[in-house]
Amino acid sequence: MSPERVVVTGGAGFLGSHVCEALLDEGAQVVCVDSFRTGSRENVPPGATVVAADVARPLDLLGPVDLVLHLACPASPADYLRMPVDTLRTGGFGTYHVLELARRKDARVVVASTSEVYGDPEEHPQRESYWGHVNPIGPRSVYDEAKRFGEAMTVAFRAEHGVDAGIVRIFNTYGPRMRAHDGRMIPTFVRQALAGEALTVHGDGLQTRSLCYVDDLVRGLLAMARSDHPGPINLGNPAEVTVLDVAHKTIEVTGSSSVVRHVESMQDDPRRRRPDIGLAREVLGWQPTVALEDGLRSFAREFAG
Repeated sequence: MSPERVVVTGGAGFLGSHVCEALLDEGAQVVCVDSFRTGSRENVPPGATVVAADVARPLDLLGPVDLVLHLACPASPADYLRMPVDTLRTGGFGTYHVLELARRKDARVVVASTSEVYGDPEEHPQRESYWGHVNPIGPRSVYDEAKRFGEAMTVAFRAEHGVDAGIVRIFNTYGPRMRAHDGRMIPTFVRQALAGEALTVHGDGLQTRSLCYVDDLVRGLLAMARSDHPGPINLGNPAEVTVLDVAHKTIEVTGSSSVVRHVESMQDDPRRRRPDIGLAREVLGWQPTVALEDGLRSFAREFAG
């Protein structure tokens, strides 16, 4: 049974809009809260109630709330490097205000954290018990530390106020509605391949990523929402692939004549990234099912219009 009324922060973003859509399909009343600094009104599915608001300010929503999914935060490097203070405000003040809303409404809340809390990991694959290896003052730190602080705030609200709060750590996710120039790997590669441009690979391209299609990720998020588990729980695809392989697969599935061009490595770019999803399998009965090639084809078709 779907919750009666669900608040989705960041509901106009890539992931949030898919979550809104899935909840509406289940018959829930959906309230999409978004500042529209990085999200788009075009992403919001028909039937969702839209509230234009900045979660870094107090949220005062009328009526009952059964569930809150906190997805608001600049997530792409292009955004959080352009808006470093805003990213920290959203991860800090924003998470506080969302948890306060859940406390007042006596609602279950799921806070979206990230695999970036693991930094450039020295443990592989990454389990939820791993504390991470993070540069707290590097260029990526505004996102990493915002999410780490958000996790600490969530745990504190659960301990002090008894809020039914859970944390998911989301690994690289891709799919329709990603912006062409948002700076993340998959939309960048697909945009370049479809335009016949060289695919830009940072460094030697042997750094690894684990890529989860958005439909799989949404299933995991909603499974966490229906549980009472506090987390953190990793959500991601445990199939590990090098960035160079992703570039070549993108060229293959798009039928592009593009080539790969190596450019300078990014500072603090993780060398290996792969989730251990044993806890998600055990507690949520969840695992991804969409293969990378199938997900890339689907995304490329949608991207090409």
